[in-house]
Amino acid sequence: MTIIGTIVIAALCLVAGCAGGYAIFRYVVKGKYNEALDLAKKDAEVIKEKKLLEVKEKFLNKKAELEKEVQQRTQKIQQNENRLKQREISLNQRQEELGRRKQDVDQQQLRIDNEKKLLQVRQQELEKMQGLERAKLEELSGLSAEEAKNRLVESLKDQARLDAASYINEIVDDAKLNANQQAKRIVIQTIQRVATETAIENSVSVFHIDNDEVKGRIIGREGRNIRALEAATGVEIVVDDTPEAIVISAFDPVRREVCRLALHQLVADGRIHPARIEEVVAKVKKQLDNEILETGKRTAIDLGIHGLHPELIRIVGKMKYRSSYGQNLLQHARETANLCAVMASELGLNPKKAKRAGLLHDIGKVPDEETELPHALYGAR
Repeated sequence: MTIIGTIVIAALCLVAGCAGGYAIFRYVVKGKYNEALDLAKKDAEVIKEKKLLEVKEKFLNKKAELEKEVQQRTQKIQQNENRLKQREISLNQRQEELGRRKQDVDQQQLRIDNEKKLLQVRQQELEKMQGLERAKLEELSGLSAEEAKNRLVESLKDQARLDAASYINEIVDDAKLNANQQAKRIVIQTIQRVATETAIENSVSVFHIDNDEVKGRIIGREGRNIRALEAATGVEIVVDDTPEAIVISAFDPVRREVCRLALHQLVADGRIHPARIEEVVAKVKKQLDNEILETGKRTAIDLGIHGLHPELIRIVGKMKYRSSYGQNLLQHARETANLCAVMASELGLNPKKAKRAGLLHDIGKVPDEETELPHALYGAR
């Protein structure tokens, strides 16, 4: 066998192999194509069934919603129909009731008309009977109706005068009995209306601070500082929401002044604790006592009053911190002393004694201790 033959045989084998491979490849590809086509058909059927199920489900849901809505509307219509029927029944009942009431009103009106006619007849009969009775009375008494009326009026006037005099006496007696009570009531009401500011001034002092943070320091931990200050001064300290202010309450003005001055020194110094509070309060009391004595001495010297007892000088100095009817008590005592001296001179009396009496006339309003005596009796002691 020659080379050419070999080549030809090889070429033929190659062609035959290619043709066989192509045939096999075509068969395999066709098989896969058919498989893919069958799979696609199956998927399409599944998708189609799912879509049909979804459409059926949506249709059923819509149908259920529509049926529910129709049912609700039917119920509303039924309710409206029931309400309309009830209203119709109620209207019919009201109409029947109005008809019955109208009949009753007509019957009552008829009865009233009949009674009016009967009353008119009886009125006429009564007038006739009165005329007959009047004629009989005139015949029996020998007086005309006008004369009898005049006599009756005169007798009634006399009785009315007697009754009026009696009523007047009773009214006067009641007025005398109630006058004292009414006068007291009016005076008390007037005092209550006018004396409010004076009462506040006599019992309350206000200590002003720069800022509200100081309030916490004055109160102290668990309130120990404010309790120590109240115990040392004998006053009541009110720390509330009032901005930049602390209220000091006490009827004794000297105690309020001691507390005010002590607070001023404590806040300025910045050291606020119970021991420091007691120290400052004691120091302030001593300073205030000295100031009270100096005020009393200066007042006596200004008025030219000599030989006063030291205790009286101290009481005169305390008047500076008292008020009487809205006026400072010391200023009032000084004015009274000067007025007494002038009046004593006019009357030819001793002006120095009068001035001394005028200065000391209100010392009972500055007690060192609580007392139930009137200030005049307390001062005389």
